[in-house]
Amino acid sequence: MDDATRRGWAIGAHLSGLALGLMTASVLAFIGPLAVWLMHRDDAYVDHHAKEALNFQLTVLAALVAGAILAIPAAIIGVLTLGVGLILLVIVLLAAIVLWFVLPIVAAVKASEGQGYRYPVTIRFVR
Repeated sequence: MDDATRRGWAIGAHLSGLALGLMTASVLAFIGPLAVWLMHRDDAYVDHHAKEALNFQLTVLAALVAGAILAIPAAIIGVLTLGVGLILLVIVLLAAIVLWFVLPIVAAVKASEGQGYRYPVTIRFVR
């Protein structure tokens, strides 16, 4: 596989997670990076980028599940703090959404430049 093709698959791993996430509210965002990883894990460069994208999207999915579970207690705490807790919750949610959107783009740019990239604050489910 030539260098341009490698970079294309690496970029695709990152952006497919973002695209599928936008279409499915991030629930199925891991499918794109998983498919790229399963098809091209024999290539070290694509393997690195696909695993990073997959781990990031799985971390986002885990955070969504945890957030859904904690939504009611968070709302109760927000009401008990006279709305201050809700304001903080909204700020955290907005920051998470921005990071979920921006980090795959940064990773895709790094992949297009031929560099490696590690997502911050990501659980390494696949090593």
